[in-house]
Order: sequence, then C-alpha cells, then structure tokens
Amino acid sequence: MTNASTPLDRIFQALSDPTRRAVVERLALGPASVSELAHPFSMALPSFAQHLRVLEGCGLVVSRKTGRVRTYALEAEALSGAQDWLQGQRDQWTRRLDQLDHYLLQMKET
Repeated sequence: MTNASTPLDRIFQALSDPTRRAVVERLALGPASVSELAHPFSMALPSFAQHLRVLEGCGLVVSRKTGRVRTYALEAEALSGAQDWLQGQRDQWTRRLDQLDHYLLQMKET
C-alpha cells in the first residue's frame, strides 16, 4: 500500500464530511451558485468555499463563472468509481453471508 492517494481515496475523503455530502445531495437536483449552496450552512463564505474546493479537487463538482457568479454542478461520473467499489463490497459480503447461511443450515441438519 502506498501513501499516494488515489482518486477513489480523494472521493471518499471528500464525502466523509457532512457539509460536503449535503452539497453533493443539493447539486444532484441541479446546478447552484455559491451563495445558494452556502445559504443553509452557518459558516463564513471562505470556510464554505474550502468545502467546494475539496469537492472540485476530487472531481465531484465542476464550476463555471459567468460574470460575478460562480455556479457549481455535480459531475456524476466521478461517483461511478465509488459506486463500483461499494457494489464490489456489497457483492463480497452477500457471498460471505450466503456461505455462512449454507454452513449454519448444514450444522442444523447434523
């Protein structure tokens, strides 16, 4: 295992924060300006902007500036790596639990 973080590591690190998860959930509804995204949170705009930089840095969101307004949008494709990893984990645990169930049924019959 290396110390270098992978794109998947950066995505999970970004999603580990509840504020950033809430921003991703909001952006799933459609693009929004920084002020729209920051409105529900009681924090200074520079602090909130750090969350947006983390999300943009790992590729979960993209931003576009039109005039003085910066708008963010979800980059849903970036979530596919995390989704694939989670599905692999789900499949693995389903197989393990099925094997345990089969084993327990055999033990019960003997």
